[in-house]
Amino acid sequence: MADDELEAIRRQRMAELQSKHGDSSNDQQGQQEAKQKETEMRNSILAQVLDQSARARLSNLALVKPEKAKAVENYLIQMARMGQLGGKISETGLIDILEKVSQQTDKKTTVKFNRRKVMDSDEDDD
Repeated sequence: MADDELEAIRRQRMAELQSKHGDSSNDQQGQQEAKQKETEMRNSILAQVLDQSARARLSNLALVKPEKAKAVENYLIQMARMGQLGGKISETGLIDILEKVSQQTDKKTTVKFNRRKVMDSDEDDD
């Protein structure tokens, strides 16, 4: 009897582990689907807001500086959701927005020299 009970407990535990492992793969799949839906939604909003040449410029920017392109996309989506955009944005309008974002995210670079004080042998000769 003890062996039968032990075997039943093992099967139950194995089923629990398999269900937990299956749930984690479902969570990952759900997260991936949510991410894909968000990407599709962003692309559809940007397609409505930007004209063809502006979308081309933004995609070129995304290849070179993805973080800056993401910031511009977020800015455009936010403006579109608030209804601040009158129509489609042309390439020149996108350039203006890029300049605004660049000014906001501009990092000031400073260089500081720390010079070592070295014992000068000329002082000993006096």
